[in-house]
Amino acid sequence: MIHSMTGYAVASADTPRGTLSLELRSVNSRFLDLQFRIADELRALEPALREVLAGRLTRGKVDCRLYFSAGGSRPGRQTLNAAALDELAKLAGEAADAFPGAGALRVADVLRWPGVLSEGPLDEEQTRATVEGLARQALEELVAARAREGARLAKIVGERVGEMRRRLAEVAPLVPQALAAYQEKLAQRLREAIGSADDERIRTELAVFGVKTDVDEELTRLVAHFDEVERALAKGGAMGKRLDFLAQELNREANTLASKAATQRISDGALELKLLIEQVREQVQNIE
Repeated sequence: MIHSMTGYAVASADTPRGTLSLELRSVNSRFLDLQFRIADELRALEPALREVLAGRLTRGKVDCRLYFSAGGSRPGRQTLNAAALDELAKLAGEAADAFPGAGALRVADVLRWPGVLSEGPLDEEQTRATVEGLARQALEELVAARAREGARLAKIVGERVGEMRRRLAEVAPLVPQALAAYQEKLAQRLREAIGSADDERIRTELAVFGVKTDVDEELTRLVAHFDEVERALAKGGAMGKRLDFLAQELNREANTLASKAATQRISDGALELKLLIEQVREQVQNIE
């Protein structure tokens, strides 16, 4: 199966601290590039996350975000921060001196002050197990999304290859006729230019022309590359780099075919091939 490098997945779970969420975003890249945005209290889990992701993915730029948000099945136990209380009391005293008529702080005001309430320490073992479960869940969803997108890309590439085969089938029969007509026309011009019926010299010039305009090798290679693209699509797996290489080779042969074209119809056919090949190159850039 062919996989795209583009995908998105998210998984979350309720914890005493709040809702713990893990988000994965993936786009195309030449290599596997893992980027992490993790809350400071969860930073120690990055190596485990990296190992899980690298075990399933081979290419793509993957952004992994792990964070707590408000919510949860039950509130976590909170404690008062003594240092923050002391600092608040000091500030309240200074404010009372500056504004003697101001009212005293209420308990609710104190509890709302940033830093006064602090969460209890995380249960590291339980948190690690939860995060690893979320990572596997999100990774399965991401791989499934990349597989669905990969199937669409493979279909598009296969359709373009089929269209290229049809274009080549239209062009190939024109080549012998075009060469024969062009050689006859060239021979007549050579006779007029030389001013004699020097058949040996004319045959030499025509032979040189024939070598320069022979496209049998290009036609054969194009068909071979078509076959190889279809084999890679059928085999599946991490074929993005191979398909990109084949697209470059197809483009090179199409360029040569266009440069050797003996008639406008053959040249037009070669340009249509180049357009289809460029469409293939755009698609394979997103294949893993």
